[in-house]
Amino acid sequence: MNKEDMDYIEKGNSNAKVIRTEILLTPVLIIFPLIIGILLIYDWYVRGFSANNPAFNGELILGIIILIGNISFDIPLVKTLKTIKKQKDYFTNLEP
Repeated sequence: MNKEDMDYIEKGNSNAKVIRTEILLTPVLIIFPLIIGILLIYDWYVRGFSANNPAFNGELILGIIILIGNISFDIPLVKTLKTIKKQKDYFTNLEP
């Protein structure tokens, strides 16, 4: 590592940049698993429930697990990111 890298790490800006990246990726982290979970449940409904085929019950279970897991982890994530984003001092000393 060169001198600039060491100075960057010592300033503590790496955490702020990671959080900024996390804020930018939040829509993808929330929307993608929701879409996958809903598609799995829809596919179970069309192929399994409507056709009375129990072979598709695994898709229902996977869809529910994905939705419950996503919701239970994303709500605290969004709350935390909102509180961090409200702290104006946290992002003021970042380099472009």
